[in-house]
Amino acid sequence: MNKHAPIGVFDSGIGGLSICRAIRHVMPTEDMLYFADTEHSPYGTKSDDFLRYRTQQILTFFQEKGCKAIVVACNTATVHTIENLRSNQLMPVIGVEPGIKPARQATVTGKIGVLATNQTIASESFARLKHRICADIEVYSQPCPDFVRIVEQGAIDSPQTEAAVRHYVQPLLDKNCDQLVLGCTHFSFLRDSISRFVQGRAEIIDTADAVARQVERRLGEAQLLNHSQRNASLHFFSSGCPDQASSALQNCWTVNLQSTRRVCI
Repeated sequence: MNKHAPIGVFDSGIGGLSICRAIRHVMPTEDMLYFADTEHSPYGTKSDDFLRYRTQQILTFFQEKGCKAIVVACNTATVHTIENLRSNQLMPVIGVEPGIKPARQATVTGKIGVLATNQTIASESFARLKHRICADIEVYSQPCPDFVRIVEQGAIDSPQTEAAVRHYVQPLLDKNCDQLVLGCTHFSFLRDSISRFVQGRAEIIDTADAVARQVERRLGEAQLLNHSQRNASLHFFSSGCPDQASSALQNCWTVNLQSTRRVCI
């Protein structure tokens, strides 16, 4: 496999680009392809069978593009499809899950808060994760349905964002949570807004950073790290309107996209 090949990253919308941002910070010379499956967003309302079928189609798309690794930058897709995607695959396939483990290790009060979607909080895998890692501490789960919409609209710095952050985060601070886990890739783009509201009263655990380090580790093990000194590229693909999605992205992350294309998969 070619170490100069790109990394493929996908999500149901632009939230997974927070993973691309973290990867770019850790591995600035790695090329990436991003696929936003906006035509089928949100994934949380889809059946397991559909998600397995759809993510396999996306995996095939990345394989045809010659990707050397795939990142499933969506908690819902990771929960329901990651094992299926990894079967019979030689390339690394990396998923995401809420960063409960580092929060468990860092908490002093014994209380952590998880900001996530309704689908993640209701999933069996999240329940198993809490039971396995946090049996001796209190975990408070806060569904944040407005956060995804805010990010998809690119309304990061707005009064509605400040109001939503206050509405979702204050109850966790009231419960004396000293660790706040961002349990959705979309939420990484709201980290600064959350941090301004928290004002040091709790530590914010961003899953994107850990995923980027995992990608680096897996590529290193496979001797696929790209150590060239050139500028890396990021190409944006969407099953919906790419211009609308890329416009919202620019309000979340100032990045140069080498191309934006709508593709039918």
